[in-house]
Amino acid sequence: MKDVRVRWWPLNAVAAFWLGAQVWIWALGDRTGQDRVMLFLLSIVVALLLALVWLLLLSRLAWRRRLVVFALFAAIVAGLVYSLEIRGVSGDLMPILTWRWSAGGAGESSGVEAVLRGPLTDYPQFLGPERNATVRGIVLARDWSASPPRELWRRPIGEGWSAFAVADRLAVTQEQRGDDELVVAYQLASGRQLWEHADRTRYETTIAGVGPRATPTIVDGRVFTLGATGRLNALALETGRSMWAHDLESEFSATTPEWGRPGSPLVIDGLVVVSVGASPGASLVAFDAESGELIWQAGSDRVGYSSPMSATLAGTLQIVIFNRASVAGHDVGTGRMLWSYPWSFRQPNVAQPLVVGDDRLLVSSGYGEGSRMLRIERDGTGFTASLVWESPRLKAKFTNVVLHEGFVYGLDDGVLVCLDPATGERCWKRGRYGHGQVILVDDLLLVQSEKGEVVLLEPNPDEHRELGRFRAFDDKTWNSPALVGRYLLLRNHREAALFELPLAAG
Repeated sequence: MKDVRVRWWPLNAVAAFWLGAQVWIWALGDRTGQDRVMLFLLSIVVALLLALVWLLLLSRLAWRRRLVVFALFAAIVAGLVYSLEIRGVSGDLMPILTWRWSAGGAGESSGVEAVLRGPLTDYPQFLGPERNATVRGIVLARDWSASPPRELWRRPIGEGWSAFAVADRLAVTQEQRGDDELVVAYQLASGRQLWEHADRTRYETTIAGVGPRATPTIVDGRVFTLGATGRLNALALETGRSMWAHDLESEFSATTPEWGRPGSPLVIDGLVVVSVGASPGASLVAFDAESGELIWQAGSDRVGYSSPMSATLAGTLQIVIFNRASVAGHDVGTGRMLWSYPWSFRQPNVAQPLVVGDDRLLVSSGYGEGSRMLRIERDGTGFTASLVWESPRLKAKFTNVVLHEGFVYGLDDGVLVCLDPATGERCWKRGRYGHGQVILVDDLLLVQSEKGEVVLLEPNPDEHRELGRFRAFDDKTWNSPALVGRYLLLRNHREAALFELPLAAG
């Protein structure tokens, strides 16, 4: 029989509050994805607390029943806490829950050695040959229904957010296995492991996840890597033999940033350049690529999450780095700072700046920050950086944007946009791919979604044109893809796979 003494209206008010909050969070206002997620989680906590207040103080249930319901609620919470763990978050900061007993780790490849058909252009560093997520000279087929991509092999892999660098048919990445941070080389054709180099260090946080996040750089038969806690290695490509190493954090009195060190080494003019973020005077550091000798150190800003890159701006080759609170240009030979432009330090600055013309640099951040177009000019004997425009229309959180035929394409808080770099105006915004990655392949766009799909699109300023898609992984995928000729090499924090993409006829 229904207990007529029960006071239900406060519980109904809590339910109405929660439903109203969902409308406000998800349908009203112009919020970023991560703001919506944080408000959603907060609304759940507040609603549960209010429901408990109703149960224990306002419900008028018999005290025995109140305590039984409370004990049942506590047992369910305790069971979930015991059975589940948070293994990182999505790009919008939604916690990813998994069973504590679910397994991971590296194992053997599931495929056999494939016969790779040329041409096989190298993909020797983060974001490809020019570190701009652009590959030229590969003409992909536009119709994947007639000739779908083909999986060649798949294998488990150690945790981490590093991507692959590929040279001479060797694919090198960084992984975490237990307490060892590894640099591992695989045979491109089969996925078979050839060698590994181990450092006894481990990076792990609940939100950021486990393992290294920078991508190796391969130059002249050497592999240069930076670990999540600042271990810089120079290794022989064929064997993995150590040639020299530095512990950046101990040598420069630097600390590991909140999300680990993701800055991939830049090799330029015989120098290995890394973002250290030690202040004062060691924001950016260069070593001799052959000997490992310190050549120069410069700058005083703290480390960001972007990688140093080379760029020719205002007629001068320079090193551009997106720091914690600035974007700056440095002289290649001496490290001297040529120019600097201030940037908000309230969010992680991750995405690579994009060169747009002879004197323009597009810089973008997520978390609601948006984009700014900078003009880099000579000013007498020095340089100046000035603002051309700013826009909230492209918030590149940790994706990277590309330039094609005068228009910029990238993920704005997980949704693909086309932006006019002359004005900062958005041409269109469509396609929810999450916080994934982008590669421009000649005149087509490959988008790797955060959920593990690969999507083929035509970059067109007039409309969003999706041509095909396939699923590569069933798990969060933050690692950047690598394209070697027609072969697309992918990985996330659990597995790696190689796919053959169809080429256009003729």
